[in-house]
Amino acid sequence: MPAVLPLPEPSSRRADPRVAHREQSKLAKRLRRQVGQAIADFGMIEAGDKVMVCLSGGKDSYTMLDVLLQLQRKAPVPFELVAVNLDQKQPGFPEHVLPDYLSSIGVPFHIIEQDTYSVVSRVVPEGKTMCSLCSRMRRGALYAYAAEHGFTKIALGHHRDDMVATFFLNLFHHAKLSGMPPKLLSDDGRHVVIRPLAYVREADIVEYAAARQFPIIPCNLCGSQENLQRKQVGLMLRQWERESPGRIETIARALGDIRPSQLADPKLFDFLGLGHREGAARADAHAWLAGTPHEDEPPTSA
Repeated sequence: MPAVLPLPEPSSRRADPRVAHREQSKLAKRLRRQVGQAIADFGMIEAGDKVMVCLSGGKDSYTMLDVLLQLQRKAPVPFELVAVNLDQKQPGFPEHVLPDYLSSIGVPFHIIEQDTYSVVSRVVPEGKTMCSLCSRMRRGALYAYAAEHGFTKIALGHHRDDMVATFFLNLFHHAKLSGMPPKLLSDDGRHVVIRPLAYVREADIVEYAAARQFPIIPCNLCGSQENLQRKQVGLMLRQWERESPGRIETIARALGDIRPSQLADPKLFDFLGLGHREGAARADAHAWLAGTPHEDEPPTSA
């Protein structure tokens, strides 16, 4: 049976309680500022929103819920928060942990019970990663619940480092420049998904979750699979950060400063029209590749 794991205690707490308290206060303030800035920059939450906060039992979703609750108390607009967890019926999953925690802090919540574990375990061949099918089934269950209960926004706990990693996954494995946006419309157009932690570093979340002593529940379905492409990208990013501190932050800022004219996608920028002289004829790719001289031009003599 998987245990509920406490995160490592920050070294600052062991050294001097007063210093630790100051550092924790500064960290909490920074997270509130970053989450509030993301909400404002992308219009994530509006007056009257009913926000479904997807809670997995991991450090990211706990932190997201905690910071949103703090912001809600002083927010310039009224909105509702409801925590929702999908119980995927993994063997030994500690079902009491999230209800006990959410009841203790007075947050309305709902647990969706759907045995996706058996389906994924049966369908995915042994040795293959389960993430793709698992995430599709999880997303389908959450979207269906959101539609049935009138939620206007669905909040996910992905942070800045997740967004950078997704960009490189798409670059390396799918040959496209795309990532994990802070706000998106679902494929069916029925749901608005928001990521309030879009500006927050994973390292800060680890520190914050440890200080707040959230009852972390490990994921034994996909978290134990060692050869995931995302893990490999994560290792690469951490090595870059060790060698050049601040590199991930620079990449994250670049994702918000796109210059279509400096890339090579003719769907985003009119390269054909750039510098085109009015009335000048254009040859298509076939004509260029065929190598046939234009009929108005005499052939070049040998």
